[in-house]
Parts: sequence; structure tokens; C-alpha cells
Amino acid sequence: MGKGPLAGVRVVELAGIGPGPFAAMLLADLGADVIRVDRVSAVKAGAAAGGTDFSNRGKRSIAVDLKSERGREVVLGLVERSDVLLEGFRPGVTERLGLGPDDCLARNPRLVYGRMTGWGQEGALARSAGHDIGYIAVTGALHAIGRAGGPPQVPLNLLGDFAGGSMYLVVGVLSALLESKTSGRGQVVDAAIVDGTAHLSTFIHAMMAGGLWQDRRGSNMLDTGAPWYDVYETADGRHMAVGAIEPQFYAEFVRLLGLEGEEGLPGQHDRERWPELRERIAAVFRTRTRDEWAKVFLPSDACVAPVLSLKEAAEHPYNTERDVFLERDGHRQPAPAPRFSRTDAETDGVPALPGGQSRDVLTELGFEDVEGLLADGSVVQS
Repeated sequence: MGKGPLAGVRVVELAGIGPGPFAAMLLADLGADVIRVDRVSAVKAGAAAGGTDFSNRGKRSIAVDLKSERGREVVLGLVERSDVLLEGFRPGVTERLGLGPDDCLARNPRLVYGRMTGWGQEGALARSAGHDIGYIAVTGALHAIGRAGGPPQVPLNLLGDFAGGSMYLVVGVLSALLESKTSGRGQVVDAAIVDGTAHLSTFIHAMMAGGLWQDRRGSNMLDTGAPWYDVYETADGRHMAVGAIEPQFYAEFVRLLGLEGEEGLPGQHDRERWPELRERIAAVFRTRTRDEWAKVFLPSDACVAPVLSLKEAAEHPYNTERDVFLERDGHRQPAPAPRFSRTDAETDGVPALPGGQSRDVLTELGFEDVEGLLADGSVVQS
């Protein structure tokens, strides 16, 4: 398949939703050959939806009847020929399908079997349904996000699903792959969103342990408690983001804002006068539009930036200069990350439709009776 540091690594992804597909996309972006195993029922739905599910980019899809014996054998045949399997079902589902860790490792002892769940494989909530918002609520992360006196603010599903889930699954899988090169043995990677989200909050827990963080939102340095780490409305109803933490950056912020030398200006760390400082900053921001302020602050060391919409971000000069986004078929999507000096990642940006490469995958990997599998419905080609 493609270029990238993971070229030569083959991944079987049992199709799911959310963080599992994103983790597989990231591996595909990095050059892995990702074969997504879709259910037969997904073929019609996928064709109707069109090709805008960017989490399926860079993959190949084979549609398999997982409830048939021949379909199950196809998946186990893929496992024999692969390095990694990813699944994101509730605990016990793949075991009932005959595709659990024991089944797969028996066929390929070097396999890294990556599992993605919200609550983990064990525990009182393990078999309960859930979504990002509930997982980050239980870890304490949601409680910490928001303004003083207001309710917790939901950070989309970026914090739980993709940061606490997908990224930790990828780290675990790559670590297990590296270890298997020495041991010759595979293993199971249990990635739970609650685990990853809690781990992400280590810095905040450290500050709280050191007496530098109060366990209530909107009262601290990074949660809009400090007036120099917040967003401010501009004359046109848009916003600027301010993160002037360090004294030298704060001094530059005050200078460019036009408050340098102002009589009676509260000190940066005078908590008692933070409300007054916030109002004086807010009053100045309201005198110009967002784009006028952007010209004042970018580039500078004031740590201030315009708050852009998703569409605006894709067109911003900095992002276009760096190719942060790519465009395919009239749609913009984030480009692969991170970047490499010698084995740079790339993607054509085209999502695989369910069952779109069924025949090609079976033929390329040397399966027998390909036409028979397609004829009896064990595998479907869209």
C-alpha cells in the first residue's frame, strides 16, 4: 500500500463507530494497509450515504457475513495474514462471533489485538451503553470545563472519543507491535476511554495536589478563571482567544492591546482584581473587529489568535501555507499528522465504501474460491 512509517503493517478493522474507525484511519494515514471488515448490511447504506466518511480514508473495505461460518473463516484468514486487529464492540461481542482474542491469537500468535471501549472490558459499567459525554463526566474532566457559576461545557467529542480513546488505542497498538518484534508474541490492548481521559488530566491533578488548582470550574489559570486565558468578543460579535500566561508574553499582550502604562491597571496575578482586569481587557477588544485585532496580534509573542469557524480555519493563510487541510472531491478534511522527515505520511483522502474492495483483497491475499465466497454471500462486493 502507501508510504509512511507503517508501510508493510497490515491492520484488520472490524467496522464500528467513533474512536475505533478514527484510530484505524490514523494508522492508515501513517502508511498501514488497513482492511476494514464491514457487515454485508452496510453495503447499501454506504452507497446511499456517499463518500464523505473521512474516517474511512486510505482503507480498503471487504463486506463479510460475520454470522456465517465461511464469513468467519474469511476474517480469521485475514487475521493470519495481518499484524493488528482493531475492534470497538461491547465486551463479549467478538467472542460470541468466534473472533475474540483467543480465537484470533490461536491463528496468529504474533497478532496485536486492539480493543476500544468506553468503560473497559471489566467492571460494573463494562457492558453498559455510553457516549463520550458520559465517559468524560465520570473521569472528572467534564466537571472542570466551563465558566464559574455556569454548567459544565461539552467539548464536542474530542476529549473522550478521540483523545482519550483513539489516541490511546494507537499508542497501545504501536507499543505492542514494537514489543512483539523482540518477543515474537502478540497481546491484547485494552483501551478504555475512561482510562485515557483520566490519564490526560494528569497535569491538572498535579496542580491540584500542589495547591495550584481549585476543584471548581472557572476559578483557575486554564479554565477561564484568569482574564489572560479566555476569549473576548470583538466589535463584530466574533472572538479573540487570549493565552498570555508567561510574564513576557503577558507584557507583549498588554502592549499590543494598548493598555501598557495605563494608570491603575491591576497586576497580572492580582486575583482580587481579576474581575476589573477582565472588564478593562473586554472593553478594549470591543473597539475593533476580530480581523482587525488579528492583524495587530499575528504574528507576535502575545499568544493571541482569532477564533475561526471550521470553514474559516480551512481557508486561513497559515493553515493553507502549511497544508493543514487537504481537499478532495470538493470537500476539505484535515491532512495526516504528524509529519516525518524521511517516511512522510500521505493519503488520497478518498473514503472506502463498504465492500468496495472485497474481490481485490481476497485475490491479492491469496484466498481460495474467491468467486464461491462472493456467490454464496459470505462476502459481498459493492
